[in-house]
Amino acid sequence: MSHPERLPRNGAPRKTIPIVPESTSLYEAQQKIYPRSIRGTFARWRWLMVWATQIVFYGLPWLEWGQRQMVLFDLGARRFYLFGLVLYPQDFIYLTGLLIISALALFLFTAVAGRLWCGFACPQTVYTEIFLWIEHRIEGDRSARLRLDNGGWTAEKLWKKSAKQLVWIAFSLWTGFTFVGYFVPIRELGGELLALQGGWQIFWVLFYGLATYGNAGFLREQVCKYMCPYARFQSAMFDKDTLIVTYDAQRGETRGPRSKTAAPAQGQGDCIDCTLCVQVCPVGIDIREGLQYECIGCGLCVDACNSVMDKVGLARGLIRYATHNGMAGRWSGWQMLRRVARPRVLIYTAVLLALSVAMLASMALRTPLKVDVVRDRAALSRIVAGGKLENIYRLQIMNATEAPQRYRIGASGIAGLEVASEPEVEIGAAQARWVPVRLRIPYGSMPPGSHPVLFDVEALGDTPARVTEKAIFLVPR
Repeated sequence: MSHPERLPRNGAPRKTIPIVPESTSLYEAQQKIYPRSIRGTFARWRWLMVWATQIVFYGLPWLEWGQRQMVLFDLGARRFYLFGLVLYPQDFIYLTGLLIISALALFLFTAVAGRLWCGFACPQTVYTEIFLWIEHRIEGDRSARLRLDNGGWTAEKLWKKSAKQLVWIAFSLWTGFTFVGYFVPIRELGGELLALQGGWQIFWVLFYGLATYGNAGFLREQVCKYMCPYARFQSAMFDKDTLIVTYDAQRGETRGPRSKTAAPAQGQGDCIDCTLCVQVCPVGIDIREGLQYECIGCGLCVDACNSVMDKVGLARGLIRYATHNGMAGRWSGWQMLRRVARPRVLIYTAVLLALSVAMLASMALRTPLKVDVVRDRAALSRIVAGGKLENIYRLQIMNATEAPQRYRIGASGIAGLEVASEPEVEIGAAQARWVPVRLRIPYGSMPPGSHPVLFDVEALGDTPARVTEKAIFLVPR
């Protein structure tokens, strides 16, 4: 918008002066969340899961099974060691099965009780909790951290901030080192890093350490709100009988302060509007406004509200795990739990159990021997001394046991077929070897063309194993 032109006294036109409207930001300013520490049932469960997951994560690479690391995904050697199992790329089906089982388990837990994974076991949640604990130990409780951040730079603020960052960085680097230790023998990895050797190992330690440092130290709830896709599609797995963190509005409204001794005002609910449920929330939402996609189901607001109800002498459960149908029908806890065994949950459970049993049985009954047959393209078929027609193959024999094995190689499918190469080979423990194999038949005994044959590889040691693979014997015209 601009002022219309006005003619000055001398008659010359005056220049227009545009009025620029005040700029408006299209982005909401993100305020830092300072979660308050709280004690209670769900807080104890969260820390129990922190200890359980991190003891497994940091301790597992240091455990040994025989003369090797217990759990090692050796990408260079293309072998995966999982306790007593040795898996090869050909066993990729087990990884597929594990991913399917994990997805079904996530669907099951979400249908029963919402975002349990997010609130108690997700790595983002676990590491954020650890980083917040470090921050709390160095900088103080919530009010102390607020005063520290809002005040000017002093010697106290400088050393506290520096100490926190140093501890965060050290913890992040150790996390990156442990993660890479699942792919490189962790004891060898430690020696290489101390000697500043292994370029890609150093890169991935720094990369994963930086990811931990950034996500848990700075992004925190932003990952759950804006980066994690699970928050977006969780509503498709909820129904009205899913247990979720819920505020009982019928009981709590109208909100207002009250004391333990004073009688409540007319129409006043049990919520005293202390906002403690908001202060303890790691994602900074107000559960009293209803279910929101940001809610990770950690239950800390339940602990906070129960502690307040105890102080003012009111019954617990103003904020609690409940279902939509249960809140609408004022059901008891037992009535809501009875609805857990609904058809949707039973189907998830049945499919999950069936797949888990099938996968465990397949792994228990798997043959500890892998054989691949490849024709030698340099010499498809040739006539050799003695009037024999010979085809040459290369067999990759993989020993999936923890001890050296000796194998006998046989062939069948054509009359007069014989193995002209060494019939027995020895393969080291958890090793693979390419073995050249020559098959011969009397010249002229078979018509021209391709004829199916079978390779039979049998273990001769204490571990019985036998594999049969198909191949083609070529007879030239």
